[in-house]
Amino acid sequence: MKTAFDLTRWQHWLATGLGSGLAPKAPGTVGSLAALPLCVLASGLAPIYGLALIGLVSLLGIYVSHSTSKDLGVHDHGGIVIDEWAGMLITFFAVPLSGPVLLIGFVLFRVLDILKPWPIRWFDENLHGGLGIMLDDLVAGVLACALLHSVVWLFPSLTL
Repeated sequence: MKTAFDLTRWQHWLATGLGSGLAPKAPGTVGSLAALPLCVLASGLAPIYGLALIGLVSLLGIYVSHSTSKDLGVHDHGGIVIDEWAGMLITFFAVPLSGPVLLIGFVLFRVLDILKPWPIRWFDENLHGGLGIMLDDLVAGVLACALLHSVVWLFPSLTL
């Protein structure tokens, strides 16, 4: 068992969100910020390709987070942030982006991910391995996406 990430292993590199999860403070927040450029790029995709990207990152995330946490001997190490990347992709799915929308979506996702209200907390507490690491953030992303769509619907000028 290792006690530190080995960034020469592609699984660790992806699990840490291309190294963004190695931030000494608030790695989940830093990892979420690092995911924003991918979210912006994904916003230009047709919805079917956006869903495919979310599926790919999620499935890959299950594998690399499980593999990395097993290598480290720690379940859901704070530096594993690929789950935040997948959650952020879901948060901004099919949402017209602007600066304010990116800020609101980021805050919504982080608040849900940190506070873990029901049902997010249930997934966090009851599932283990890579699926457990990923699923609470995927659910947080779905809830944040629904809230963000509601905000944009209520305040369409945010997208201008």
